[in-house]
Amino acid sequence: MSVHSEITFIALIVVVALLCGMAMLRLKLPALVGYILAGVVLGPSGFGLVEDRDRINLLAELGVLMLLFLIGLELSLKAFKKVWRIALFGTLLQVGGAIVVMLLLSLVFGWSVEIAMLLGFVIALSSTAVVIKMLADIGELDSEVGRVTIAILIAQDLAVVPMMLILNGMASEGGFEASDLLPIAFAVGFLVLFVRFLGRRDPVRLPFGRWIVGDHDLTPLAALAPCFAAAAISGLLGLSAAYGAFLAGLFIGASSDRQAIIEATRPIQSVLLMVFFLSIGLLIDLAYIWSNLGAVLVLLLVVTLGKTAMNVGVLRLLGEPWPRAFLTGVVLGQIGEFSFVLAALGLGNGLIEQDGHRLVVTVIALSLITSPLWIDVARRLHDLAARGISKRDELIEGLYPEKASALREAAAAVLRRYREFRKPKEPPDDAP
Repeated sequence: MSVHSEITFIALIVVVALLCGMAMLRLKLPALVGYILAGVVLGPSGFGLVEDRDRINLLAELGVLMLLFLIGLELSLKAFKKVWRIALFGTLLQVGGAIVVMLLLSLVFGWSVEIAMLLGFVIALSSTAVVIKMLADIGELDSEVGRVTIAILIAQDLAVVPMMLILNGMASEGGFEASDLLPIAFAVGFLVLFVRFLGRRDPVRLPFGRWIVGDHDLTPLAALAPCFAAAAISGLLGLSAAYGAFLAGLFIGASSDRQAIIEATRPIQSVLLMVFFLSIGLLIDLAYIWSNLGAVLVLLLVVTLGKTAMNVGVLRLLGEPWPRAFLTGVVLGQIGEFSFVLAALGLGNGLIEQDGHRLVVTVIALSLITSPLWIDVARRLHDLAARGISKRDELIEGLYPEKASALREAAAAVLRRYREFRKPKEPPDDAP
């Protein structure tokens, strides 16, 4: 392809991503949902303008590094310390509960332990970007609900790196062995000590920081160099490159120059994250969704309801009052962006097949897209339950009185589609 064609290709991607991101913001959805939809529009399921996903795979992998670096950079360890107990134990119970459920389902569907662990990790995580956007929209970002929710999100983000190391260990030759626990234990132990060290001391001073920070040319490079250097060192040591990027983000985020570096690197981060989420959209197959619509919708509903119920139960078990536990559990009811990373890791390591990866990516993307609607429905259901409404027609009328008729017709159409999907196919006339 000529240079001019490559430039045209890149320009088209940027314009479509911008338009989809703006459209989602008008609908009060995070821009990342628009980037996923841009991938669908540009990919094989849309206009087919981007058929070779490998052309942007490198940028997408850089986006993963930047995602973890950004999370580490923006973590407020001092705020996390105030509610670390509920965040830590809440996350452990969420991850453990998801794994137990997947292991039980593996007995029914014949999955391997590795697949069950992968699905447990995928389902346990929530989306930091989506949750913070929704908390801001409903005015709960600075409330007690917001503080608890963000603390749990921080704990989940901290858990991503050990999850990636565990999945890499399970994919090694001979499967997961006791010897694989040593590097994982070292990485987790070092992460815990590193977080405790940074959280207990005054802001660190970056080497040469006073010479670099403030220079518009050098500041972005000075911030990204430690990210990629730490990622390279981590990779050479046999750990995940993302682990090193995350540690670099934590270190710079605990420095006195944190805010200046965040502002200087934000444009670069935004572009690379856009490419990452757009690459996810390229994986979504609309024909596959339509042909498996019943199974996809049922799985999405089961995951959303099951995860929300588990979240609420865990928070109640930890002593949170019902109103706070309910709202926090609902807000955390979607699947997160890091789940895409874990699913891709599982596919690359051979833990899941291509069809399984396609289904997982579809459910994650739909979970992100529908999460604002789920919060609205859940809050209305909570109010209606207090009023004692139980019949279906009364429920629909109470939820959305102005759209009750259309909702009943849509529900009936989905039910018909699911019954057609479940109906046994008749053999052809010339079958023996």
